[in-house]
Amino acid sequence: MPNNKKETALATVDDDAAKQVVRRKRNRPDLEKFGEENTEPGDNARYLRYAMASLNLPPIDISDPKQVEQRINDYFMFCIDNDRKPNMVGMANWLGVDRDTVKTWKTGEYRSDTHSAVIKKAVSILEELWVDYMQNGKMNPASGIFLAKNMFQYRDVIDIAPGKPEPLGEKQTAEQIMERNKDLIED
Repeated sequence: MPNNKKETALATVDDDAAKQVVRRKRNRPDLEKFGEENTEPGDNARYLRYAMASLNLPPIDISDPKQVEQRINDYFMFCIDNDRKPNMVGMANWLGVDRDTVKTWKTGEYRSDTHSAVIKKAVSILEELWVDYMQNGKMNPASGIFLAKNMFQYRDVIDIAPGKPEPLGEKQTAEQIMERNKDLIED
């Protein structure tokens, strides 16, 4: 019970604020679980546990392509053992680098002689999986398009074929037109 008017006023304000929050609730049942449509209880904890698996891995010598290749294989085996979809960021975390480093290795901007081939193989596997997921309906198309553009450098291309410079044919002089149509002209 409030002891004075001030506490009573605060309690009333808190009740009014709570009613405001309740009134702002979405009035669309189709959006009630927006962003969590396919989330089951325990999913978030499981995904976080998978992501944290790379935190306590012993560091590797990332300048050694054999150690990099072994760590990538370890990551793929972890995904197999845990029935998890591998991804570029997860692979980078297992290597102890960020995805931009993986990208520079893949493109040959850095360590091209030693790491490019290894990373290209690993990214090709990820891309093949992405294609399989998309072809077999195992991935939301919008998510798949996002991944294609941001992880595998796909892009939307619109080809504009050059048309004829003169859609009605080559330009003709007035005399040429008159000559061509002389039988249509009445004297």
